[in-house]
Amino acid sequence: MTNNRPDDRSNRRDESNRSIPTDRESPVGSPVIRGDESVAGTRAREAVQFDPDDPESLAAAAETVRQFAAGKTNDDHLYMLRGAAACAALVRGEGSYKAAAERAGGDATVSFIRKWARVHDLPRSVRKQVALGQIAPTAAKHIARVGGESRLLLAWATLDGDLTVRDVRNVASVINDGTSIDQALDDHDITLGQLELTLSPTTYRDLRRRASIEDVDPGQLVTEALEQYFE
Repeated sequence: MTNNRPDDRSNRRDESNRSIPTDRESPVGSPVIRGDESVAGTRAREAVQFDPDDPESLAAAAETVRQFAAGKTNDDHLYMLRGAAACAALVRGEGSYKAAAERAGGDATVSFIRKWARVHDLPRSVRKQVALGQIAPTAAKHIARVGGESRLLLAWATLDGDLTVRDVRNVASVINDGTSIDQALDDHDITLGQLELTLSPTTYRDLRRRASIEDVDPGQLVTEALEQYFE
């Protein structure tokens, strides 16, 4: 459903942005998602925590980054999140991307570590979709390049618009060049805020009835109802 009031929409986004986390809130290296059995199943028991303040844990992070950069994750999304956590912890522990790359060695470059450390810094709601395999880790790298609320909006547009990794990369690039996310997505035939919902027959009946009586788009009523719910 699409909200047909773009002016109000932009104002609401500005007002609500202060309370919506767009960066990681949990400690660096902590397996918040990887250790969640509701997400990772029995593999949650394999979750590794990387403590940037512990020498032994930092050594393990360096080895993990080295293997990760060498491509020894078999494109497994949970192991890729582990690699991202190791990158972030290594950067925190060593103090810079350059020092982290030197400590890891092998194929681990500054660029590689920076990209994956950013994935680890994504908000929990996005990292969860990566862990579930709904957002490709390689797409998450590009989502992480975008800052602020646009980061979240691009993540959800990736899901709802079936964007490819190349699409996400291109959208992230034009956003960082100064284009609004609305326009960037529109250029890929994606309407920001458009979402297909399945309602119960009773709710669908009542929504259509009320929208008809009030002469408004159903999406407007859904938006207003959800705004009250999220408050």
